[in-house]
Amino acid sequence: MTNSITTSPNPSITFGREPYRVSVEEYIAFRRDGYLVVRGLFTRHDVEELLAHTDDLMHGRIEVEGVPPPPPNATVQEMETRLVRIHMLHQKLEIHERYLLHPRLLDVLEALIGPDVLAMQTMLFLKGPGAQGQGYHQDSYYIPTFPDSLCGAWVALDRADEENGCVRMVAGSQVEPIYPPAAGYGFGNRELADIEAVSNVGGAWNDDEDERNGLRPVASKYAGRETPVVLDPGDAAFFGGHVLHRSLTNRSATRMRRAFVTHYCNARSFTPWLGGNGEHILGRGATTLPFAQPRFGTPCAANRPESSRADDALKPALMVASEGGMEAMPAEAAPRQEY
Repeated sequence: MTNSITTSPNPSITFGREPYRVSVEEYIAFRRDGYLVVRGLFTRHDVEELLAHTDDLMHGRIEVEGVPPPPPNATVQEMETRLVRIHMLHQKLEIHERYLLHPRLLDVLEALIGPDVLAMQTMLFLKGPGAQGQGYHQDSYYIPTFPDSLCGAWVALDRADEENGCVRMVAGSQVEPIYPPAAGYGFGNRELADIEAVSNVGGAWNDDEDERNGLRPVASKYAGRETPVVLDPGDAAFFGGHVLHRSLTNRSATRMRRAFVTHYCNARSFTPWLGGNGEHILGRGATTLPFAQPRFGTPCAANRPESSRADDALKPALMVASEGGMEAMPAEAAPRQEY
């Protein structure tokens, strides 16, 4: 079975908007709060293409290795609620690779964590009515980068609000370290003298069960600063890997909360995650570390380095030093400075 969505071979048809330029106030907001909401980043065409694609997945019209088909004679409701989250489809489907490398996503990331951007992960969230939320977690707990530069991008395909379980960010919590796991998988800042390990983070729970989450005491330090991030289709929320965030149960009787979620880091950060840097795609800029080519040929810095806007940022800007890095200036030749 093949994808029933016809995708354009010309990315400019889908990605026809002007480049997105992050403002100074947006940059400050990201550093201050740990996250940034960008309204209307994706076009209506983008959203409609991705929604049609999610319908194909839910109804079994696309055959993808690792994604189970619906059972025979499944009802519409059963087909639309059988899948909750699908990881790493950019390795299997062109449409996911293309949106992982969406130029307007990379525009924002270039300003926030760039200019060199490594594209690492895709997730498709299909949160139907009644579906559980996800408890407090920090994304760098799962995807370590050194230096730590992880950034997520959460793009709404349906309206996401408090009724259907939107993401909730704890503003200011980006200053927290990554709390390590008490046991099992996870990364944390174990080198800190008094850091405590955590358990039961990020689980898919009903709202009242989140009391067991080991990060809840950390979140409680930011009382009144947890913000429901309400997004319309095409809006995107960018958030750093240290920010505590969660979602609650979809309490709507009829509304889905679908989202396309991606993760990136600065391409000059080292990551051991899923085989290391060489398994992830250079989206923007340049790096001395390994990187992968896009499997479906989506244009990006990996296959078109000459087109990257980050090239300008790599040109040397000399101040006092010479090109060799050193310069000696006799005292009598130094310009006089008045203070």
